Amino acid sequence: MAGTRQDSTQDPGTCRSRIPAPVVPDVPVVPVVPGLILCGVIFRGQTLGKYRIIEPLGSGGFGTVYLAEDTWIDKRVAIKVPHRQGLDFGELLREPRLLASLNHPNIVTVITAEKQDNVFFIVMEYVPGETLETIIVNRGALELTTALDYTCQVANAVEHAHKQGVIHRDLRPANVFVTDRGLLKVGDFGTSRFLEIAAHGTTVIGSPPYMAPEQFEGRAVFASDLYSLGVTMYQMLTGVLPYEMPAPSDFDKLKRGELVSPPRLKNPSIPKTIDDIVMRALSPEVGKRYQRAEDLLNDLLAARRDLVRRPAPAAAAPAAAGGARWAPAPEPQYAEPGVADVGGAVRVDAPRPVRSRIRTREFAVSRFCWNCRKPLPAKARRCPFCSETQ
Repeated sequence: MAGTRQDSTQDPGTCRSRIPAPVVPDVPVVPVVPGLILCGVIFRGQTLGKYRIIEPLGSGGFGTVYLAEDTWIDKRVAIKVPHRQGLDFGELLREPRLLASLNHPNIVTVITAEKQDNVFFIVMEYVPGETLETIIVNRGALELTTALDYTCQVANAVEHAHKQGVIHRDLRPANVFVTDRGLLKVGDFGTSRFLEIAAHGTTVIGSPPYMAPEQFEGRAVFASDLYSLGVTMYQMLTGVLPYEMPAPSDFDKLKRGELVSPPRLKNPSIPKTIDDIVMRALSPEVGKRYQRAEDLLNDLLAARRDLVRRPAPAAAAPAAAGGARWAPAPEPQYAEPGVADVGGAVRVDAPRPVRSRIRTREFAVSRFCWNCRKPLPAKARRCPFCSETQ
């Protein structure tokens, strides 16, 4: 398992955190002692029903997450133990029920919820890898293609959640997990609410650098998640946040959009179309922001297709004699390897030009279905979700 990071005041969600929870040295397998969770300690090797605790993954304000093993089927899972065990059982079931309504490859899957020896816990998919936050901290600004790929995957997850009426409310890189295969999974829906519940709430929930202006007033709408996605996209493209945690005196500036400067000012290599998408997502006025994740996703996919198909700008060359402008020579045409025609004979393994091979590779590699925009397995020729040929 890779190194992990987390904000000690936030719920880690599903898999990992920046500050590990207190660890007690390995001990023999012991049953759960009533009241042990209230003390905030679970032992390595301890069992909760059929699950054996391996190690803590993180602890936050809402609960502690542990890596565990399902001893019946020898499978690793993530177990989340809420701190507030004394809540009404129906309230404890709210989060797993909400997660169970979400079934998407870019969202961490909930397996079940159980109560053993008076300890309630949620069993979730374990996602090995790193958080997006860790990747940005270690690498700084990501390559454009990588940032767009990651953004599309997160937008897919957000679109699915919104269609189920679910608002995340705490979307940020620390809650996005990246597998070794480059698949992103959004977790930490512990602060989420169904739209009809959130619309009447006044509780301020979220991480301030990623919160939309209306969230500071206790309001959250679908566009609030898209603002958070815009901040995340800004951070991936530039390596920094658009602004640090706003102080109370900065709230009016935040509402007027004065704290945000275009990402191109910090990274001139960002295309204008991408810059415009980020700035629209970060509009302080809800009405001028993207209202649906699908709209943002459509703009991203259109911009990405345009960037892939657009030829790389050629270096400036001095004008030829007579004022003629320089133009690249036409690329020679070759048949596929093994069928090249050379003087009436077939020459084996005739190579195609390097530029042609690179262009072909760029078009062949598409991580999303053109029709349903869901992530595709490597080298897939048919989408497993909508069956469209790629």
